[in-house]
Amino acid sequence: MDFALNEDQETIRAAVRDLAGKFDDRYWREHDRDKQFPTEFYDALASGGWLGITMPAEYGGHGFGITEASLLVEEVARSGGGMNAASSIHLSIFGMHPVIVHGSEELKARTLPRIVDGSLHVCFGVTEPGAGLDTSRITTFAKREGDHYRVNGRKVWISKAMESEKILLLTRTQRYDEVTRKTDGMTLFLTDLDRAHVDIRPIPKMGRNAVTSNELFIDDLMVPVEDRVGEEGQGFKYILDGLNPERMLIAAEALGIGRVALDRAVTYGNQREVFGRPIGMNQGLQFPLADSLARLDAAELMLRKATWLYDQGLPCGREANTAKYLCADAGFQAADRALQTHGGMGYSEEYDVARYFREVRLMKIAPVSQEMVLNYLGSHVLGLPRSY
Repeated sequence: MDFALNEDQETIRAAVRDLAGKFDDRYWREHDRDKQFPTEFYDALASGGWLGITMPAEYGGHGFGITEASLLVEEVARSGGGMNAASSIHLSIFGMHPVIVHGSEELKARTLPRIVDGSLHVCFGVTEPGAGLDTSRITTFAKREGDHYRVNGRKVWISKAMESEKILLLTRTQRYDEVTRKTDGMTLFLTDLDRAHVDIRPIPKMGRNAVTSNELFIDDLMVPVEDRVGEEGQGFKYILDGLNPERMLIAAEALGIGRVALDRAVTYGNQREVFGRPIGMNQGLQFPLADSLARLDAAELMLRKATWLYDQGLPCGREANTAKYLCADAGFQAADRALQTHGGMGYSEEYDVARYFREVRLMKIAPVSQEMVLNYLGSHVLGLPRSY
C-alpha cells in the first residue's frame, strides 16, 4: 500500500490551494448574503484550466482521474468557499461524464471545449417534485416529433439553472407503466435551456445562496435529435456512470469544509481567553475537536480508497457510498463543534463558522441522503432484504 500523493497530485493540491486562497471569507460571506454567483472565482478557475481536469485532452482538458478531481474540490471547499465555491464548478468537473462516454462526436465537439474554457455553464436536470430519490418515477416527457423532441415537465433542486445556457436533462420517452423494467424508457439530452419554454424559479433556502437552486417548469421545449446523449431509452444507464464519482466529489467537499471549520475552531481556541486562560486548554472543548480530527482523517482514508478504485477501473460502489457517508458526517460534526467552540460568536456571521455549518449540513441530504446510503450498504453489501 502507498498512501502518498504523487508529484502531479501534490502540484494540483498546492496550485488550487493558492488560487482559491485569493478569495477570502469576506468574498464568500458577501456573495452568500447577496445571493450573487461567484463569477470572479469561477473565471479564475476556468482561466487556470481547472474546469477541464478530468476532460479528455482532445477537448482541451487534462485527462486526470477522479482522485485529482477530488483533491481539487476538497481544496476549493477548504479555502473557506465551502459549497458556494464547490457548487459553482461541480458539474463542470465531472458532470459531463455521461456525454464523454455516450455522446456523439458532434455533440462532444460543440460542447465540451466550451465547458473546459468556462464559457458554457451547464446544469443537471434529474430530480422532480413527485419522484424524489426514486428517479424511475420521473414524469418529464420527451415526445419524438420528426427530428425534434417536444419536452414537457417539471424539475426541482436544479443548481446553477439561472446561470446556465444548457441543461443535461433526463426525461422519459416511455411512460413508467409502459416499460418492463422501471429504469427503462428514460432518455438523456444535453440541450439549450430556452427561457421562452423553461420558467426558472429560485428556491429560498437555508444556505449556499451564492449558487441558486431552482424549480424548472418546462413547457413545449423543442430539443433537436442531435442533442440526445446516446440511444433513446438508455438515459438511466448513462447517468449511473457518474453516480459513484459524484458521491466521491461530494465527500471531498464535505471533508474540505470540515477541515476549514476545524482550523477556525483551533485558531479561536488558541486566541480566545476566558477566566485568564485560552479556552482551547479546556478539555471540554479540546477533546471534541481532537475527536473531529480523528474522524476527518479516517473518512479521508475511505475517500482515497474509493477514488483509487474508480481510477483503476475496479468496483467501488461500497467505498464511494461509505466515503460519502463518513465524510458528510465528519464534516458536519466538525462544523458543529467549531460553532460551539466559538460560543455566541459562532452564531454570528462574523466568524464564518455559521456559514460552514449551514453549507455542510446539505451534504447529509444531497445528492443522496445518509439513510439511502445505509439502505445501499444494507442490501447490496450486507445482503439484507431491500427495504425500498
